[in-house]
Amino acid sequence: MLDKLVNGIETYLFRHRAFVIFLFVIATLFLGLQASNLKMDAAFVKNIPLNHSYMKTYLKHQKQFGGANSIMVAVEDTSGNIFNANFFDSLKNVHDQLFFIPGVDRAQVKSLFSPSTRFTEVVEDGFAGGPVIPADFTTTDQGLSIVRGNIEKAGIVGRLIAEDYSAAMVSAQLMDFDPQTGKPLDTLAFAEQLEQELRAQYETDDIKIHIIGFAKMAGDVAEGAKGVLLFFLIAILVTAVMVYFFSKSIVLTVLPLVCSLIAVVWQLGLLTVVGFGLDPMSILIPFLVFAIGVSHSVQMINAVKRRVGDGQSTKAAAALAFRSLLIPGGVALLSDTIGFLTLLAIDIGIIRELAISASLGVAVIILTNLILLPLVISYTNVQAPQSSAAVKVNNIWVKLSKFATPKYAVWVLLITTALYAVGLQQANQMKIGDLQGGAPALHLDSRYNQDTFFITDKFSITTDVMTIIVEAFPEACTYHSVLTQIDEFEWQVSNTAGVESTASLASVAKRVNAGFNEGNPKWQVLPRNTASLVQAVGRVPTTSGLLNSDCSVMPVYLFLKDHKAETIEVVIAKVNELQTKMNNEQLMFRLASGPVGVMAATNEAVAEAQLPMMLYVYGAVFVLCLISFRSLRATIAVILPLYVVSTLAQALMTQLDIGLAVSTLPVIALGVGIGVDYGIYILSTMAVRLRDGMPVQQAYYEALVERGSAVIFTGLTLAIGVSTWFFSALKFQMDMGILLTFMFLVNMLGAIIILPAIAAVFWRQPK
Repeated sequence: MLDKLVNGIETYLFRHRAFVIFLFVIATLFLGLQASNLKMDAAFVKNIPLNHSYMKTYLKHQKQFGGANSIMVAVEDTSGNIFNANFFDSLKNVHDQLFFIPGVDRAQVKSLFSPSTRFTEVVEDGFAGGPVIPADFTTTDQGLSIVRGNIEKAGIVGRLIAEDYSAAMVSAQLMDFDPQTGKPLDTLAFAEQLEQELRAQYETDDIKIHIIGFAKMAGDVAEGAKGVLLFFLIAILVTAVMVYFFSKSIVLTVLPLVCSLIAVVWQLGLLTVVGFGLDPMSILIPFLVFAIGVSHSVQMINAVKRRVGDGQSTKAAAALAFRSLLIPGGVALLSDTIGFLTLLAIDIGIIRELAISASLGVAVIILTNLILLPLVISYTNVQAPQSSAAVKVNNIWVKLSKFATPKYAVWVLLITTALYAVGLQQANQMKIGDLQGGAPALHLDSRYNQDTFFITDKFSITTDVMTIIVEAFPEACTYHSVLTQIDEFEWQVSNTAGVESTASLASVAKRVNAGFNEGNPKWQVLPRNTASLVQAVGRVPTTSGLLNSDCSVMPVYLFLKDHKAETIEVVIAKVNELQTKMNNEQLMFRLASGPVGVMAATNEAVAEAQLPMMLYVYGAVFVLCLISFRSLRATIAVILPLYVVSTLAQALMTQLDIGLAVSTLPVIALGVGIGVDYGIYILSTMAVRLRDGMPVQQAYYEALVERGSAVIFTGLTLAIGVSTWFFSALKFQMDMGILLTFMFLVNMLGAIIILPAIAAVFWRQPK
């Protein structure tokens, strides 16, 4: 029945091939126009698992206490001393400029020049204080001396002022929308404004500007992603050379490239139609779509050339090639598509967009490379291949076919088992999350990461902040028992490895209480008397971020040494332990807000998604192979090499210190989805021969003659294409390039070495 359906489709398409090609041209023009409207999109919310319990806490209190989408600008005086007129003029300019950039929450802009930056001191009559920068401030020696004294009284050294007085900080929270347009904040445009209106305008030989934060990082990633275009052009050139070497024909070189580029145009156009943009991470997907399209085109070219060599006309050869490849090629691409769709199960917007982008791209290859390509080829004049070259290749196939004999199969399977055992041991040590400091998407020597390291070195706080939200009841901060619990929690967490410093209403209230008692350290405790406690807490404004208006929510800020996976795991474990002991009906310590809170939620979402994602991918491949081959043995023979290679890829991640993060999680699914193509093409030919009773070695030899060249060529083409990513300005793209190159090559080797060895065991010939 399936054969009748394929024959019917073939008859209709080739009978109306001019009309079908015309429809493809119209569709390409329309989707090309849509693709021209595609925009880069790097919204912050796409990078977080919104349904995670931490993120529900984060979103609930984001407006009151700020979120994780912040910007920190460190203004450095290269002389090492900020107390000069030029520096303070530059700092005020940076503060004012940042304040007026659309998208900045102006109430959350903090620097020396913020009215909320105040000092308090103990005097004879009690407390005195005021803004750190007086209203009548001038950059004279006397004015600078007053400000220096105020800075020391305010206790902001390490926070707004570098510990060595070489720099000062301007920080701000960002809104989710642009107040001028009402539209979602364009993160990449905002990053460009930071670069042009801050760094370009105010950085000189004497003043250096260091900027960090999600928006700036996203902008730098997008800038680095522009290099993908160069890699794309290099890949097209390399692929063209390899296809020409394979086909020995200009026409058969140009057509696969054109059809694969049409697939890319369709993918980009469809993304616009369904309302998506192109994220810096998913910008790699069109590259993969092109490479996958070429790989399936090579199978078609190979099939056409073989049939022309058998004496068929080009049109008849194209029709026969279409008929023979529609099912295996369609199943392979459908496996890829469904495999990518399994990524939708991961509750992170950026991965879901990548899943949709990849699925659309691979799905259209079924149309452009399995249907359009043979129709166009049918109008050309393909020459028969030279017999001398075929003889040389056949000698190689004879040697490779020995892998399908019991003698060689035993050794192959023993070596494979040993590699799997070693790989599994290493894979079990794979870490979840980022394994380096700074922004893991960028190289350590990038400007962004150098800015991060500068701020980390000079200040005691960075963007590596985790906020524990303490929820209580109205006026809870006036109860000694409540603040004592918070103080105990803060003390326990502050003594946890990886926590550099902490801040909370309890710790500030203790310092205020000491101030009311002549600054005596003995009084740096929480008053038991309610009136005294109210007096201490009343000195802390809500603008400090330490309490809300009715004192029912009081965050505890944890400043971590870095955001490496191990550091986050240790801190989260400690907080969970304390939650179990301290949470009750009146007082709840909730994880988590702040940048590291978002990272913790993301790491947990990735860890939870890893196993289900693999089960979905392999489940989809298993079902499709079972439907295609109608054989459990054949299905297992295809899947086992894939599973071994996936395990080895995870072991490689461990060896190269690549953590399982948002950027690397999809790689395994991509590798499996694309890697299954090799096995399907090989076994689809073998299965027919095996059902006819042909010996396994002979059936494998026939499969190699039919499709071996195309399979090996495909593996090499894909691997060489993604290997250009090794030179990317983006660390995550380089990591993806390493892993995909490994998976493409080793999956290809698995299909031509391990698969026939498994077949030799499953289809043993009776003696």
